[in-house]
Amino acid sequence: MIVRTLQECQQSERRVVAETWESVRMLLKDDNMGFSFHITTIYQNTETHIHYKNHLESVYCMSGEGEIEVVGGETYVIKPGTLYILDKHDEHYLRANKEADMVMACVFNPPITGAEVHDKDGVYPLVE
Repeated sequence: MIVRTLQECQQSERRVVAETWESVRMLLKDDNMGFSFHITTIYQNTETHIHYKNHLESVYCMSGEGEIEVVGGETYVIKPGTLYILDKHDEHYLRANKEADMVMACVFNPPITGAEVHDKDGVYPLVE
């Protein structure tokens, strides 16, 4: 059994900080569960370009509000209780409103190793 708290993960190398977000990677590839689980904060009044060419992701908004704009497609409102699933490697822009950060629970398949950050195209590399 694996037991971890968000607080202990926040105070370790599992917390990865970027310009527009931070991610606490609570479950990673080396945990051998077949997926990874993160609590990610999207900083208020920011926009992040994301294109997971190598991963599928589902995201549940726990707090804050914003929107996700699919490149060449629709824009959806994100608020607490919203789940979105990037089942087609959807290239998108994720924006948090000005009022508050968005806090999201995220699941990745295949799992990430923990050190990944978006490259210039918004992609996480695939680590074998």
